Amino acid sequence: RYSNHVDKEEVMALATLMTYKCAIVDVPFGGAKGGVKINPWDYTAGQIEKITRRYTAELVKRNFIGPSIDVPAPDYGTGAREMAWIYDTYRTLSGTDIDAAGCVTGKPVNQNGIRGRTEATGRGVFYGIREACNVAEDMKKLGMSAGTNGKTMVVQGLGNVGAYTAQISQDEGGIVIVGVGEVEGAIYKKDGIDIHDLLKFRNETGSILNYPGATCYEKKDRDIVMEFECDILVPAALENQITIKNAHKVKAKIIAEAANGPTTSEAEEILIDGGKIVIPDLYLNAGGVTVSYFEWLKNLSHMRFGRMEKRFNQNAFDNLLSTVESLTGKSIGHKERSLLVKGADEIDLVRSG
Repeated sequence: RYSNHVDKEEVMALATLMTYKCAIVDVPFGGAKGGVKINPWDYTAGQIEKITRRYTAELVKRNFIGPSIDVPAPDYGTGAREMAWIYDTYRTLSGTDIDAAGCVTGKPVNQNGIRGRTEATGRGVFYGIREACNVAEDMKKLGMSAGTNGKTMVVQGLGNVGAYTAQISQDEGGIVIVGVGEVEGAIYKKDGIDIHDLLKFRNETGSILNYPGATCYEKKDRDIVMEFECDILVPAALENQITIKNAHKVKAKIIAEAANGPTTSEAEEILIDGGKIVIPDLYLNAGGVTVSYFEWLKNLSHMRFGRMEKRFNQNAFDNLLSTVESLTGKSIGHKERSLLVKGADEIDLVRSG
């Protein structure tokens, strides 16, 4: 994590969360955290590279990093670029370690990364929301029907996690995004926001404000995003966003904790007493560390997922289908056949996992 808020207590708390998170999703990692107390947006790419490489060199010097010691992954303020620098620095300093690629995860795919890692946390958030919404008994208590289709969502934070959560929820879950909050302010649009269009708009203008057709709230009023009318609220920014000051104003029926520790313990009591469902961060945002585990396994095995069995499975399915066609005297269309005999690619196996 590269953030101005990094301090010893925060790193200890996040490391503890990681420990529990790995246990909950049955990933055989321990749990640790690393941070550098800087605002990464105040530095050039060259300066960030020097900071990252020096940080890695200090970890190597202290024997704090390695495929069997501690395996970092991206968090707030970092991404695949920084992970590639960590990998390159470790590989340079570790000499003949054949498993050097396993020293860090979240690397670019062409640098021994794995397909699906960038979107993993956001996809995991959507899967968690989908599973919660499929419990008819719980949804009945909230006065809603089972399933995600047609439900409304507000997302606070359009970083990696928030952006992918919103996109996948909209595209695959039929969820309507009605509100978004970011550092520059918040917007609300009752009939829905096309999240792809909003991300393009923000990329072009540098802000979500003034998005066509949306009600805008300036930076000083950005916290109102927590109070927007919706079915699902996704805090996907930093910790301590829902507190005793605003918990009673939350209108959402489901609070999906995409960030680490976005709700204080006192606020959670208020939410639950109000009949709301809180899907905890420890479970909901564990998609990231789960796919980090897959990347680590890939690096240690030195083989891409699906490479050994994909062709075998395709041939086996094709032979099975041909046998059924022969016995029934009926044939299947080319498009349907392609779908049924397809062997699993890396991305299919990652999403399944």
